[in-house]
Amino acid sequence: MKNKETLLCAGPMLNAYPDSIGGTLDGCIKLLQTPELENVFHAFYILPSIFNTDLDRGFSVIDYELNEAYAFANDLQNLNDLNIVLKFDFILNHCSVLSKQFQDIIKNGEESIYKDFFINWNDFWEGFGDMTDEGYIRPYDEMIQNMFFRKPGLPILKVRMPDGKELPYWNTFYQEVKYSKISSYELIKTLGIQYVTAEKISALVNRALDEGKKPNEINFDGFENYKDDVIDVLETGRQYLGQMDLNIKSPLVWEFYDETLKKLKEYGAAIVRLDAFAYAPKEPGEKNFLNEPGTWDLLEGIKKLANQYDLTLLPEIHSKYEEKIHEKLAQEGYLTYDFYLPGLIIDAFESSNNEYLVKWIKDLIGKKIRTVNMLGCHDGIPLLDLKGLIPDEQIEELISIVVSRGGLVKDLHGSKNIYYQVNATYYSALGEDDNKLLLARAMQIFMPGIPQVWYLDLFAGKNDYEAVKRNGAAGHKEINRTNLTMDQVQEGLRKDVVKQQLKLLNFRNTFPAFGFDGTLQVFQEEPYILKLRWENNSCCATLIANLKDYSFEIMATNEHGETFSVF
Repeated sequence: MKNKETLLCAGPMLNAYPDSIGGTLDGCIKLLQTPELENVFHAFYILPSIFNTDLDRGFSVIDYELNEAYAFANDLQNLNDLNIVLKFDFILNHCSVLSKQFQDIIKNGEESIYKDFFINWNDFWEGFGDMTDEGYIRPYDEMIQNMFFRKPGLPILKVRMPDGKELPYWNTFYQEVKYSKISSYELIKTLGIQYVTAEKISALVNRALDEGKKPNEINFDGFENYKDDVIDVLETGRQYLGQMDLNIKSPLVWEFYDETLKKLKEYGAAIVRLDAFAYAPKEPGEKNFLNEPGTWDLLEGIKKLANQYDLTLLPEIHSKYEEKIHEKLAQEGYLTYDFYLPGLIIDAFESSNNEYLVKWIKDLIGKKIRTVNMLGCHDGIPLLDLKGLIPDEQIEELISIVVSRGGLVKDLHGSKNIYYQVNATYYSALGEDDNKLLLARAMQIFMPGIPQVWYLDLFAGKNDYEAVKRNGAAGHKEINRTNLTMDQVQEGLRKDVVKQQLKLLNFRNTFPAFGFDGTLQVFQEEPYILKLRWENNSCCATLIANLKDYSFEIMATNEHGETFSVF
């Protein structure tokens, strides 16, 4: 198994879903086994649909068993045989309604051993609000005025207990309630209704469900005396999808955390990305996003568990540069994401100026911030994160540029200006210019930290508008998630822009000048010239990049004092 020391070299990390290449994890492995990718990647971040999940392309976990549609134990062994370090997700704030824990609550109600595993909304807010006619507490305005909501309205999913009681549970993210169509046979069997009446009622009800109506919205005109009983049948068969918030004050949740980290280690994990951790600590009257000190107490508790299994933690959070959360994470000893690099490179290209990129590099060096960086990823390109690092009007200009090249901006509560990502492939965000993509990759491999490489960027993937259409209102992220067949991969490997990226990544992975134990120097020359030099183990590597014409050269000196051109 790989341990923390294997990360010192900070070699490149592939990033993909288990089904991104060839339909299963085996396709990703076959890619890594091709001669073209020999010694290219040190690590592989496999997104969480590798586990038993239902929604959000993996970020709604039912349990952390391997998803048999995509992956098997021998796949993980094959990756280990390739000496690939693995990174997996652990979602701290929530798990699926379909998890065994929540299903036990639905089945056993107040008798469930997991009744405190999730957050009963009314228990949480007791004494801090008024009970509504709908059966949930509406918190006093002053208690929620600073709360950060991911969706309109209160974050509640009302769940029907075995005794018919409705209980509200805290549900920050996605939820869906479905009602199954009802048959005349079921009405006859359950309610003893006559056949013709049952036929008419079932037709009436099913028509209303097709129209999107909820049971209590159905017009039972002519059959009012059956209304309550039929609604009860529909509600008893109610089905849920969603991501239910965990109660981190429950000892059972901490047992679950420990069991999961142990399982991830058994899978071969060296790095564990902590997803949605900032939402987990909750207190009445707080913003319930990055609460202090609760967030840091949570991370400290997780770190103690992770240390048992020699795991490196990577807390994932989007925050504005000016808030300095990345610095706080680094000070506490965590790896942190470099969400600033994607926008800074686009800014450097558009302005032919290295000012803000150099400022960020000096931050990383001077404050000893260890990062995982990227160009593209499974989410969008984070641009509002740059607030406080570059002028606001420049951020707006960057958003406009990426949107003009086909990027999508999702409304959050009807407001685009608070959403932190633009959805696009990085290649399309660069205007689908091969020279820009190659220079962006060269700049990335010379940045401090672990260079994470989105599989679609590697193959110069373009915006996938058909995928967006297929996935409807919530499909904006699919613009950068195109699954590739093995034939498409083989075709891609023949492209010069792909070959050149692989050459850069191979150099980054094998040349000993780089790494967390290396030294990076920044040379101030013309604003349109970026010059970086790494030194380590008697070796050095130098990048000279022209931000006007997107040309660059890389020179290296090996341990024998021999200097040669890499690119």
